[in-house]
Amino acid sequence: MRTKLKEYLYDDAGMGTVEMILIIVVLVGLVLIFKNQITSIINTLFESITAKTGTISR
Repeated sequence: MRTKLKEYLYDDAGMGTVEMILIIVVLVGLVLIFKNQITSIINTLFESITAKTGTISR
């Protein structure tokens, strides 16, 4: 019984899942914190692409 408990406590089979969940939580948190800055950068990027596309197609 004692060896089964030790094996269970030292088993790291689920560690990959826990690490992935923590990484996802951190990334979602960063996106929520920097939402306005990310939106601004993406809008500026798309405006630049749209402007340059208009000059190429003429």
